[in-house]
Amino acid sequence: MFKILVTSTYILSLIYGLHGADVVLSCSLIEEGGGMGGMMGGAMFQRTPSTLVFRDLVGNDGLSPELVTPYNPPETPSADDLIFELMLPSIQIPDADSLLHSDCNEQNIACEISRYVPRGADPDSLPAHFIGSVQLEGAGLSLTLVLQTSSSETADPPLMQSKLNLALSTTGTLLTEVVFVVFSRVPSIVAPIGGDALLDCGFRQKDSTLGQDVALEWRLQHRGNGRKVLDMKAREMEAEVGSDVLVEREDTSAEADLLVRDGNASLSLRRLKVSDEGTYICTVGSGEFQTQQVVQLHITQPPHVTLSEEKLTFQDNSPKKLGCECQRYYPLDVTVEWLSQRPSDEEPVSFSKESSLSSHRQHSDGTYSLSSYLTLRPDEHPPDTVVTCRVFHSTSDIPTEVTLTVGKPEPEMAFWTIALMLVISVVFLYQAFKGTES
Repeated sequence: MFKILVTSTYILSLIYGLHGADVVLSCSLIEEGGGMGGMMGGAMFQRTPSTLVFRDLVGNDGLSPELVTPYNPPETPSADDLIFELMLPSIQIPDADSLLHSDCNEQNIACEISRYVPRGADPDSLPAHFIGSVQLEGAGLSLTLVLQTSSSETADPPLMQSKLNLALSTTGTLLTEVVFVVFSRVPSIVAPIGGDALLDCGFRQKDSTLGQDVALEWRLQHRGNGRKVLDMKAREMEAEVGSDVLVEREDTSAEADLLVRDGNASLSLRRLKVSDEGTYICTVGSGEFQTQQVVQLHITQPPHVTLSEEKLTFQDNSPKKLGCECQRYYPLDVTVEWLSQRPSDEEPVSFSKESSLSSHRQHSDGTYSLSSYLTLRPDEHPPDTVVTCRVFHSTSDIPTEVTLTVGKPEPEMAFWTIALMLVISVVFLYQAFKGTES
């Protein structure tokens, strides 16, 4: 969970028409450790509780001072305190106000911090770097932040953080600034087969230079398999944007000029197929920094539901089988329910336990089909009984229903009516035969 906090500068920001508030997140510092996991070729990780403070995070005009309380550093700084204080704004973080309102929306925020070494840098050199992952639950804002320690006023001698061995500020916090961020405002997308999708990804960087290369790679991971979708290297010159692009999937694109000028790394996918579903990894590198975001793409297709019969009547006491066809849906799971309501029933009665299911059939496009069967008997389903096949699928909160009304049997002809028709037929044939002889 997190708290929305306001600094002493917040009241001043109101005077000047600006809105700034502090957001404090409960995080975990992730470090590799020893143990049996390392001996078996894996990695054990140590998690140390820590705090991430966004100073003066920009909110919106609806933020009220009465709803927030000021962040107060520890009265007595301690070498064991692990507080990362982000001095903002060093980089504008898109949609940052969603962090301010997550508590009101009953959304949790996942936060993790770990060491980070820029490309070509000495791991022991200063300033030190960390990478922070902030994820708003419910497919909300997702941030991957590169944090760089900044110089600050320290005690003499300085107070050193016991775990990181870095100098703390006079208030006991580790002062940092955001120098690189890769973000996604929509990290989970649902799209239909044959439709289009725009996978949102972007980045911001402090002190980028003209002509600096920006590398973008999109990869797809699904069920243990990975493949590259797009690879781009772009740079902004004085009058134009140059780029080298390798596309591994047809109908896929990213805009080089938007990448280097606006930090827009979004991927456009057209004519979606089931095979496009999975976890997309957006990796952006610029200068000495490189990090990534993850976007989930879920492919859907609602079932087409029909009954095997348009009309159904009982001429005798023989039962009849009715099929409910669920065709071309994705993802796999569907639930079929059978209901029957006779004219004398106030509510429909479930007959699902008496039904049977076929196995799933998978088509070449990756979609599935399924059949459900119900045996109808004239004593249980008299004329005017409404039989309903109800199908539930993840593509909709409302089930799909198809119905059939049992018809009345056609009246049987009386014996004398049949006998009369036979006599007429015989007379007709006799007259025709006699006329032929004459």
